[in-house]
Amino acid sequence: MQLDLIPQIKHTKSNNFFLLSGPCAIEGEDMALRIAEKIVRITDALEIPYIFKGSFKKANRSRVDSFTGIGDEKALKILQKVSQTFGVPTVTDIHEISDAVLAAQYVDVLQIPAFLVRQTDLVVAAANTGKVVNLKKGQFMSPESMQHAVQKVLDSGNNQVAITDRGTMFGYQDMVVDFRGIPTMKAYAPVVLDVTHSLQQPNQTSGVTGGRPDMIETIARAGIATGADGIFIETHFDPTNAKSDGANMLHLDHLEKLLTNLVAIRKTVQGLQ
Repeated sequence: MQLDLIPQIKHTKSNNFFLLSGPCAIEGEDMALRIAEKIVRITDALEIPYIFKGSFKKANRSRVDSFTGIGDEKALKILQKVSQTFGVPTVTDIHEISDAVLAAQYVDVLQIPAFLVRQTDLVVAAANTGKVVNLKKGQFMSPESMQHAVQKVLDSGNNQVAITDRGTMFGYQDMVVDFRGIPTMKAYAPVVLDVTHSLQQPNQTSGVTGGRPDMIETIARAGIATGADGIFIETHFDPTNAKSDGANMLHLDHLEKLLTNLVAIRKTVQGLQ
């Protein structure tokens, strides 16, 4: 299913922000469908355009024994089933050039991880599939430098591109969000704020990334207030036992209240414009 996704989302009837949300990684079919079902119910009620997110594999791991996935095609088929079951587009991240063509057979949006966003061949491979390309801003990059990553997609003949800010390294073990980057990057493409990854605390001595989930609502509210087109939130019904990024995910039970509050802020901001 090929969608002209970004224009559809930006001009949605509700004039709302859009949401990329789901588990960090696809752990199995039942968990993916369970999470998607609840998010679809919430976003339908709040008129929030929704894209289901799930990584079909996790290539960037701190330790060799960390969870990497259940099998590439198995996970991608689960993403496809989510889309077919609930009628929503899906997004997954890719790490190698060969991943682009493979994943494009199953999902609507190909996401370039922040650590890899300067890899020209990977970005071009994603763009050449004709799918929407979501570029994660490198933790080491300025907002202004993302215009060049966007241009690589455009120069490949694909104008379906978005930028996602997932925070900037602040020392060795913390992240910070520079909200000035949202209006800056909106000059290049629609901008998404990745709330949960922005609250990661990487490079812990244990080899397991930490996080600050208690700050999720604070960062999300600020993102909407500063004009983010979309919000990215990883969520799980049991973050403590999630196989990846549980330390910074939002519990699924808290998502409805958060999104309700964000919709109210969005309406207030629009009223001031």
